[in-house]
Amino acid sequence: MSKVHYICKYTPVELLAAFGAECVNLNTEPAGFDRADALAHPNLCGFGKAVIEEVLIGDVRELVLVNCCNSIRSVTDILRKQGGLDFLYSLDVLHGGSECGKKELAKRLTELTDAYAEHTGRSFDVKLFRAAFRAPERVHGKHIAVMGARMGPGLFEMVRNTMPYPVENLSCVNNRSVGTGMPPETEDFGALMEWYAGELLTQLPCMRMLDHSGRKQIYNDPDIAGIVYHTVKFCDFYSFEYAELKNNVRAPILKIESDYTLQSSGQLRTRLEAFAESVAPQQFEKKEKAMGKGYFAGIDSGSSSTDVVILDQGKKMVAGIVLPTGAGAAIGAERALEEALREAKLTREDIDAIVTTGYGRSAITVGDRDITEITCHARGAHFLDPDVRTVIDIGGQDSKVIRLDETGVVTGFVMNDKCAAGTGRFLEMMARTMEMDLDKMSLAGLAYKEDITISSMCTVFAESEVVSLISQNKATDDIVHGLDKAVASKILSLSKRVGGEEKYMMTGGVSKNKGLVKALEEALGVELAISDKAQLCGALGAALYAMEL
Repeated sequence: MSKVHYICKYTPVELLAAFGAECVNLNTEPAGFDRADALAHPNLCGFGKAVIEEVLIGDVRELVLVNCCNSIRSVTDILRKQGGLDFLYSLDVLHGGSECGKKELAKRLTELTDAYAEHTGRSFDVKLFRAAFRAPERVHGKHIAVMGARMGPGLFEMVRNTMPYPVENLSCVNNRSVGTGMPPETEDFGALMEWYAGELLTQLPCMRMLDHSGRKQIYNDPDIAGIVYHTVKFCDFYSFEYAELKNNVRAPILKIESDYTLQSSGQLRTRLEAFAESVAPQQFEKKEKAMGKGYFAGIDSGSSSTDVVILDQGKKMVAGIVLPTGAGAAIGAERALEEALREAKLTREDIDAIVTTGYGRSAITVGDRDITEITCHARGAHFLDPDVRTVIDIGGQDSKVIRLDETGVVTGFVMNDKCAAGTGRFLEMMARTMEMDLDKMSLAGLAYKEDITISSMCTVFAESEVVSLISQNKATDDIVHGLDKAVASKILSLSKRVGGEEKYMMTGGVSKNKGLVKALEEALGVELAISDKAQLCGALGAALYAMEL
């Protein structure tokens, strides 16, 4: 049996099955694009490169593509030029389901039939054709819907393992709806292909179709508890739909973007887990265990520092420790916890429960449960000031803006992209370039005279700009203010995306940077609430959750 790979739900897989072929959805996430990058344009979408990469590995012998977009047309051209496939066919599918369109597609299906018959030496078998039609399976009951551009299997598995409800993949090729009707009893091949063309063109549309209004039935499903909306880097088709969903869908939505590798799986997992926590707020089951003395600990393991808070039964903070994380999250957490216990004059046996948070949370073995830093910062901020509705946390690896309701529950959040733009690491690298420590840099931005603009938020390019400004003898205070403005601009953009509103609170260690705080307040047009426990906010939220275990 020959194996035909395909990528699009408009691919006539039933027709290919009529020749005895096994049809396989080509959907892999390579470790990288070493082979594809040597042949393709740098801005070709990640999925297009993934197709090229898989073909060049040599596991694909027969491939039927559909002219979905310019990227797939480029993929077709590259693979034709490269050679090596036993059968490569590009099917030109119309962008609408009119009667004229159906007749034209029927003609093209006949051409594919002839081409594949010539390639295989086999004939179209109408019995195999009919047997290939199967009604699509759907998830029933409350569930999470994955929508948007196609999603790789590794990322989908991550979504499925993270969400509190069953997950249905309704992205791209996975929402294929051919099979709800069976072929007519006719020996007329032309009439059969016209019927089949209609089935292909009138299925649940994708965003490439001229009329894609039928997609509303996906997100109007009352059983949808939340939507994970996926886009692929350098693909615009589904970005337009996401904008529509934000304004018309009541269910919570998380937008994630991938380059079709799992190189950013850590940050993606954090976003997914935080979304899961907001879709189904934490309901903790009390565990059977030996009771301590009524003390609860939260450990926030970040890339730069590890913070520990210990609370007593009255929610009074009896210890608050901030230490450098060092070489490993687990070791850093142990060291910080021991220091907090010394400060509180307690032992491990006095602690009833420990919750861990931050990027290193899953590596820490001393905790009873781990919760994302997004949820914990929200909980901590609400505890410090119940009037807070928007939390800004600039961490070492990422920046977050979090929306809360009046009870402190997360109603939305956004994080920066994969690069270091607008993060604590960005500020550290700029301070190193200017041969300053962070404390000095914190004050330098307050005393500026020339309003300098740093045009690039890319760490590498921004560093080049800073070096250039230094060579022009620009004042240090002016350069630092330009950097503060650049970070503030990035945070303003995140705040607008999440719909930030007063009252704003800034948490994390970067809240001590007075120049940046001032630039942020000017950009947002509001005064930021900054607690003396700002850097401990994530650990505080974790400790509060520990009280519920």
